[in-house]
Amino acid sequence: MRTALACAAVMVLASNSMAHGISTARVEVRFDHPEKFRDASLNSQGYERGADAEVIKALTQHLQTLGQRYLQPGQQLRIDIRDVDLAGRFEPWNSYAYDVRFMREITWPTIDLSYTLSQPGRPDQQAEERVSDKMYLSRPGRQVSSSDRLYAEKAMLNDWFRQRFAAKPTS
Repeated sequence: MRTALACAAVMVLASNSMAHGISTARVEVRFDHPEKFRDASLNSQGYERGADAEVIKALTQHLQTLGQRYLQPGQQLRIDIRDVDLAGRFEPWNSYAYDVRFMREITWPTIDLSYTLSQPGRPDQQAEERVSDKMYLSRPGRQVSSSDRLYAEKAMLNDWFRQRFAAKPTS
């Protein structure tokens, strides 16, 4: 029931903004050779490279959600993800936990990306960045037990997105 109401509300808001000529913010996420990513699989128990569809879908949806939260109407953001190294590592030699991703201080999340921010009346902003969070285990609220297997990567992207694209308060 709640899902149906939420979908209806989103459709009404979208149709109202289109009817009034308001263009919404848009985020396009592309993955450059995900089969070569360092560590972007939640289902791998070894050291093979590549990304799985679950990680690609989750990161795409999360970045699009952040765009709706932080970008201004009319802004368009294209993010090209070139590499992903998820937090933690599988330790296949541990026979009782071979499918568990162990989070350690030396296995922080890292995402290499480039982006282009376009907005009407302004030149495009472009940059290449390595987004990482070496302190991911020490940040308040980050160790909360969560069923989200990408909680560290999403928290890291939240911070990065807010710092880069949130509207700055005017003085």
